[in-house]
Amino acid sequence: MVKLKTIMLRSTAEFQMIKITDEVRAFIEECGVQNGLAAVISAHTTTGIMVNEGLECVETDIEELLERLVPKDFPYAHAHFLPSYGATGSNSPSHLKSMLSGNSCMFVVQDGKMISGDAQDVYLAEFDGPKGRKVYIQVIGE
Repeated sequence: MVKLKTIMLRSTAEFQMIKITDEVRAFIEECGVQNGLAAVISAHTTTGIMVNEGLECVETDIEELLERLVPKDFPYAHAHFLPSYGATGSNSPSHLKSMLSGNSCMFVVQDGKMISGDAQDVYLAEFDGPKGRKVYIQVIGE
């Protein structure tokens, strides 16, 4: 059995970590798969999917680390006119942060429930907001 759900979100800041753990758990439990895998995937190249401890101080540390690794004031090659968009690309830091964080995660599904550590939360990490975003949850199993 394969089940798919699309979550529509709207970020409210340039950088934002949006917890989606409850939505992922709820879908896994309602879809009827007893044993299998659940994938959580972002549909965007300037967002990430992260699994980490759901504490504000950890979120702040992640944001600050990414800012140090990918500063806004670097002369990125992406900062030029893009005829395909009809605009200047100015979000190269967002693309690079997405690459560093990854755009997906997987969980084991056992006895109809998501298996995770006690301190694990699933986040959509916004790096180029505010924007409307899509996250796919696909559950595969029996």
